[in-house]
Amino acid sequence: MRWTAARTRRAFEQWGGWVALAVGAVLCVLGWYGISGERFAERQLPYLASSTIPGAALIVAGAVLVGRAPEPRVEQPVARDGAPDRPVAVSTDPPVAVPGGTLFHRPDCPLAEGKPGLVAAAADADLRPCPVCEPES
Repeated sequence: MRWTAARTRRAFEQWGGWVALAVGAVLCVLGWYGISGERFAERQLPYLASSTIPGAALIVAGAVLVGRAPEPRVEQPVARDGAPDRPVAVSTDPPVAVPGGTLFHRPDCPLAEGKPGLVAAAADADLRPCPVCEPES
């Protein structure tokens, strides 16, 4: 398994998130300890501003970095000549069109599924192929 730039960035984010969580927790504990030793609110504010608020911000940032969903891993099969091998889908069903539409679709196209009144696309109609399902002309 090769290390790519995306994997390196993801590992950095993951470890950086854990470090931010740890540092944020330490800052919150230090701020709480400093506040607990002071009786008056005006003497507690420096601990709150210098430790507890940045600590809470680091905890949130660390949780976001750690909790991010991993990027999906996409592997493309490679042909013998080194070019990506893309399977060609051949549909035996005739293309369909929505009445009054400007595109023709495969019958299983998500843009045409469930539309009422689908008709077979006529060869002489001025319709363009759907960019989603890419039906054969």
